[in-house]
Amino acid sequence: MVDPTGPEAWNAYLAEGNAKQARKRVAADVLLHDGQGRILLVDPTYKPDWDVPGGMAEANEPPRAAARREVKEELGLDIEPGALLCVDWVAPHGPWDDTLVFVFDGGVLSDEQQAGLRLGDGELRAYQWCRPDEAATLLRPYVRRRIAAALDGLRDGSTGHYLEDGR
Repeated sequence: MVDPTGPEAWNAYLAEGNAKQARKRVAADVLLHDGQGRILLVDPTYKPDWDVPGGMAEANEPPRAAARREVKEELGLDIEPGALLCVDWVAPHGPWDDTLVFVFDGGVLSDEQQAGLRLGDGELRAYQWCRPDEAATLLRPYVRRRIAAALDGLRDGSTGHYLEDGR
């Protein structure tokens, strides 16, 4: 007989919950800065608008590790993402389910790091440094709101903001 409070029963309970409960998509982005107050935007080949570097986490991958991996794959830049600036819940849209987007501070890139940027995995057409007001004209509205909240957190020293569709 199986002990209903033992490890086998607990694992069975967890397996049942794992099979039935909703799963969330997770994305992890990095806000990279230069010494002139600009942020780095990227132009993905697979969507119509610009974005910040980052992308989707793989199964069971921590968001910070996903951010680091994505920046390295996309731009050839290996950095340890810094503070969590915000988490944004993005509502379902079209055929896409809801997503949790983690935005980490990537810090100020040195001249050497900037010179070493390269388009790596074929997912990006281009990248460019933009002032926040310029970036706002290139980003989707909810991404614009998310990045504005992340920049506000950087300016006032607050981090870990929770957003819904960038609000």
